[in-house]
Amino acid sequence: MSSIIEQATRRLEELKRAGIEVPNWDMGTPAQAPRSPQPQPQRPARPEHQAEPAAERSMPQVRPLGAGNSLVQVGQRQSRSVELDLAQMAAAGYLVPGAARSTLADEFRAIKQPVLKNARPDANAPIHLGNLIMVTSALPAEGKTFCALNLALSMASEVDSSVLLVDADVVRPALLERLGLAGSYKGLMDLLSEPGLDLSEVILKTDVPKLSVIPAGTPRPNATELLASSTMEQLLRDISSRYADRIVVFDAPPLLPTTESRVLAARMGQILMVVNEGVTSRTDLTQAYATLQACPIVLSMLNRSTSPLERQQYGYAGL
Repeated sequence: MSSIIEQATRRLEELKRAGIEVPNWDMGTPAQAPRSPQPQPQRPARPEHQAEPAAERSMPQVRPLGAGNSLVQVGQRQSRSVELDLAQMAAAGYLVPGAARSTLADEFRAIKQPVLKNARPDANAPIHLGNLIMVTSALPAEGKTFCALNLALSMASEVDSSVLLVDADVVRPALLERLGLAGSYKGLMDLLSEPGLDLSEVILKTDVPKLSVIPAGTPRPNATELLASSTMEQLLRDISSRYADRIVVFDAPPLLPTTESRVLAARMGQILMVVNEGVTSRTDLTQAYATLQACPIVLSMLNRSTSPLERQQYGYAGL
């Protein structure tokens, strides 16, 4: 018996030396030779002048900007989303969402109605660029920025309107500070002086529903010329027509000490003149109104009035 086994063992060794595959009885399956790697197809090199396929292009990354601020992708452009300091704004008298009903809120509801009527298209009597509204005053410190921001906040509460608030006071911009936004932002002046800059890149989308802001941007010594340029004319056409429900409010410099506001006024559909009761003289008002003769619609708003209200607030306490 042992001789048969020895003969079989020698025969198996002879077969292995001869290169013949021998079953592996311990594993129960034939031993397999290692598989040689398959050649991978190589992509032909792309000529240097040929554009990279769209699927291979790296998309812009969305990076955080810090607490409360972020980037929002808009196609190939990026817009910032910002959180306003609503507590600071409320303490300063601004009409923030969720605040209790007040006399000031009712007053701005009354102020905005004729402005909105002129801004919304009327097939029978259309107003050219009626949704472009400039808020200004004859002199500084009459409360124009306070009124422009509250008007924008009140309009943003409308069901059928969205508001773009533009800081056009490129001489002494104040909107970002009033909104509680710190830091440097590109804005109107950069749009007019940097051809590659897109409108979506300077718009700040706020956490107040339907309210966006364009800052004044980098100060320029030729601000008047930029506001009078064809680039500004094209920009106004763009922002007034891009969205059918958009109302654009410009916080502009005072009329008498600056030239920027006069240039801007000539391209607006409506002007809202803020008058500080008991402070602005009749002579200053006459001169300021004279600069607006070419404007189709000029409205006035009396600010800081000390006259007693003719009617008491209507409603329930706490509303």
